[in-house]
Amino acid sequence: QVQLVESGGGLVQAGGSLRLSCAASGRTFSNYVMAWFRQAPRKEREFVAAISRIGGSTYYADSVKGRFTISRDNAENTLYLQMNSLKPEDTAVYSCAASGTRVVLTTPGSYTYWGQGTQVTVSS
Repeated sequence: QVQLVESGGGLVQAGGSLRLSCAASGRTFSNYVMAWFRQAPRKEREFVAAISRIGGSTYYADSVKGRFTISRDNAENTLYLQMNSLKPEDTAVYSCAASGTRVVLTTPGSYTYWGQGTQVTVSS
């Protein structure tokens, strides 16, 4: 079992920044590919970003590329998402997820463990 707890969400104006954190516990953090997903009201959950187990490879949805940065600190068992130049359409509940696969995947079904999520609201 891996427990994931997100923090750092909030209300921010368009153009602003937020940094999300995801604290992991229970298993060896570096054994897991990690990702961020988001879900807006009345929309399906969508992939935001993912990072390989050691952090050498990162992947982003086209909608956030160049604005968001995913990173991880395996010594601190923590995943991060730095979000800059936020837009109203970034408003959603953001969740971190862990996968025991060796390959970085972008579909929600590939991830076994999920956090409860943190709300990000971007006002125009």
